[in-house]
Amino acid sequence: MNNNEVDKRNILDKEPFSYKLTKDKKIFIYWNGKQVTILKGKESQRFLDKIKSADVKEVQLILAKITGNFKHGNEKDNKIK
Repeated sequence: MNNNEVDKRNILDKEPFSYKLTKDKKIFIYWNGKQVTILKGKESQRFLDKIKSADVKEVQLILAKITGNFKHGNEKDNKIK
């Protein structure tokens, strides 16, 4: 499956995800500047291995999947209107 099919609304083009690697190999993952999760140990190493040859959009998709913060387009809007 190609990235364009996965991210039909091009949300990942805005690069909402970022990460910071610490000296002790912990990875802090951020969504829109807010820390959402921390990877450590084997999880951290798997992430680093996955992103070695990934382009920017692929890294965004990997981060989205790790955090579970990836919209599929079928969520209901729970806001009161």
